[in-house]
Amino acid sequence: MQELATALAQRQADQLYRRRRTVAGPQGVELSIDGKTLLSFCSNDYLGLANDPRLVAALKDGADRFGVGSGAAHLISGHSRAHHELEEALADFTGRPRALLFSTGYMANLGILQALLGRHDQVFEDRYNHASLLDAAKLSGAKLHRYAHGDTTALAEQLATHTSGERLVASDGVFSMDGDQAPLAELARLCKQHDAWLLVDDAHGIGVLGKEGRGSLDAAGLGIDEVPILMGTLGKALGTAGAFVAGSEDLIETLIQQARTYVYTTATPPALAWATLESLRIARAEDWRREKLHVLVARFRAGTAELGLQLMDSQTPIQPLRVGDAATALHLSEQLLARGILVTAIRPPTVPTGTARLRITFSTLHEESQVDRLLGVLEEVLSSSKNQWPQKHTEAHGKNP
Repeated sequence: MQELATALAQRQADQLYRRRRTVAGPQGVELSIDGKTLLSFCSNDYLGLANDPRLVAALKDGADRFGVGSGAAHLISGHSRAHHELEEALADFTGRPRALLFSTGYMANLGILQALLGRHDQVFEDRYNHASLLDAAKLSGAKLHRYAHGDTTALAEQLATHTSGERLVASDGVFSMDGDQAPLAELARLCKQHDAWLLVDDAHGIGVLGKEGRGSLDAAGLGIDEVPILMGTLGKALGTAGAFVAGSEDLIETLIQQARTYVYTTATPPALAWATLESLRIARAEDWRREKLHVLVARFRAGTAELGLQLMDSQTPIQPLRVGDAATALHLSEQLLARGILVTAIRPPTVPTGTARLRITFSTLHEESQVDRLLGVLEEVLSSSKNQWPQKHTEAHGKNP
C-alpha cells in the first residue's frame, strides 16, 4: 500500500488534495463549521429549499406515511405511491409523457447510456461535460468523441464523419464549473440533420431557468421532438436528493427494463419523494425565487467589474472567477475563509490544468447586503494578495485537453 501513500503525498504537494468539512446543522447561506459561522457562497441550493420548513414538514409526513427505507428495488417491492406520484408530477413539469426516478444524477447518466448504446455505437460529448456523462460513455462501450467546448462546427464534422451504429450527442444544459449554457438549439438542429439522439443533463438548469423553473430546454424553446432525453437532478435547486429522466413512453420503458443502475439499486426512501413533491410545487409557484437570483447575480457582476475583476461568461447562479493555478486558487479560498467567507477552490482534475477557479454560487436566501459583504472581502483580499490575484483579462479561458 506504500504506493497509495506516495500518490497521496504527491497530491498534497501539488495543492490538489481535497478535504471534507463537517457542517453542524442544516444547509443555508450561513453554515456552522468547526464552531465558526461562515457565509457560504458554494452551495447548489439555488432556490434555498434544502431547509425550507415546508419540505421538512413534508419529509416528516412522508416518514409517517411510508416509513424510512424503501426495502427493495423499484422492480421488486420498493416502488411506492410516493415515487409514482413524483414521477407523474415530473412528467407534467417537463411536458413529457413519462419520467423515471434514479437515486443520483450520476446513476441516471450511467443508466441511460448503458441501456441505449453498445460497442458498435457512437457518442459525442462537449469537453466540459460533467464527469458522469464522460464516465457513462466509457462504460457503455460506445466510441466516445469529444468536441471543444460549445464548438458546434467541430461537432458537425464529427457527426458527418462517424456514421455507424446508433449515435447520441450528450451535453450539460448549464455547465457546472463555468455556469454558461450549451448552444441547445444548434445541438438539436445538428442531431435532427444527422439522425442522432440528443441527451441534455440539466442538473444546474432545472428550477432556475425557464417558465416555472422548467430548465434550459424550456428557456431555449425546445421540447421532446428536439431533445428526446432529458436528465434532471433533485438535489440542487429542488433541495432534496435524487434524479430523473424524462422522455417518451418507449424511452422510459427501455430504461426500466435495461438500465442497470435502475434495475439493481434499492429505491430511494419514499419519504424523500414525498418531500420532493412539495419542493416541486414550491419551485413552480414561487417565481420570486428566480427573480431574486437574477438581481443578486447582476449586483455581483457589476461589483466585480468595479473591482477590475472579470468573471467567466455566465448569467446563471454559478459565477466562477478563474485564477489560474491550483495553489493560487487554494490560497485565495483560504484568505476568504479567514474572513468568514466560504468559497470552494475548484482545481484539476475537476477543471483543466491552468484554469483553477473560485466557484462562487448564489442562493435565493442570500441578501444583497451579503453580496456586498462578499465584494468587500474580495476587495480586501485583492489588496492583500496583489501578486497572486489574476488581473482583468479579455482572452477566452482554456479548453479541456
